Amino acid sequence: MGSQWSQFFPPNPHFTDVPSCEGKVFIVTGGSSGIGLELCKRLYQEKGRVYIAGRSEKSGRDAIQEIQRAVPGGQGSLEFLHLRLDDLESITASAAVFRSKESKLHVLWNNAGVSRPPVGSISKQGIELQLAVNCLGPFLFTQLLLPVLQSTASDEPGSVRVVWTSSQSVELSAPTGGFDLSDVISPPPDATKCYVNSKTGNIFLSTELARRYGKSSGIISVASNPGNALTNLFRHTPYVNYLVRPLLYKPETAAITQLYAGLSPDISLTENGSYIVPWGRLSTQLRSDLVEATKPRDDGGSGRAMEFWEFCVEKTATYM
Repeated sequence: MGSQWSQFFPPNPHFTDVPSCEGKVFIVTGGSSGIGLELCKRLYQEKGRVYIAGRSEKSGRDAIQEIQRAVPGGQGSLEFLHLRLDDLESITASAAVFRSKESKLHVLWNNAGVSRPPVGSISKQGIELQLAVNCLGPFLFTQLLLPVLQSTASDEPGSVRVVWTSSQSVELSAPTGGFDLSDVISPPPDATKCYVNSKTGNIFLSTELARRYGKSSGIISVASNPGNALTNLFRHTPYVNYLVRPLLYKPETAAITQLYAGLSPDISLTENGSYIVPWGRLSTQLRSDLVEATKPRDDGGSGRAMEFWEFCVEKTATYM
């Protein structure tokens, strides 16, 4: 329980001196509000080339203007990238647009997400919305950008990362072993359970990407619990803001976790597949059953993460 307590009430952040991002190219999904917006501000401030990926061009343009006002004289660059994570077909086009503009990608923050929409909410392809937006969409987007990530890692070893945004709710609420794959294949009419399953899936995708592409391609993949922040993630459950408001922090504080996950020199290929907790710490206390689920059966694990990866491959194959 001590680990959970320290995530509810984290120690003061220590990753405050962010290295220069000059010459680096970043994508932040969901970068027009909340934690993603604060992350983009800091990357821009440190001279990074930042793509704010999201579904609303107006929100993206507004975010760019807000960042430029907040960082006058900033020497980074900001671009909007249209991305609808609830539409697998459009994700292919979004990745193609990015690849037409850039030959490098240093860090991809899979930051966007949806939490507890009305039961029955689905994506354009008819998939339960949280599974689509939180897992399948980011999985496909990452796969389509893999050639750029691999090329960048080859040219600049140690510089390339993918950050998958999870949640403390996994350690608090996920059943033993993470989830039953049958609940992913046929989601129950329970928005909270589907949310926890999707956030468990983010941890599984992180460790599998690390296992499959770490040693071979030099790509570092980590999952993070950014911290409990007051953002529009709770727009479908406004009562949550009132019930847990004393435990909610400013988005700019939670953004430090994401900065650490993407840029800290503490994280190398040795720490690939790690879990990052607020406000930028390598967790050594992820639930043992979840750790077991991230390992293949040949390595003494349950193989649950591998099974979920293969499920995602099957669901997105048409759009690869």
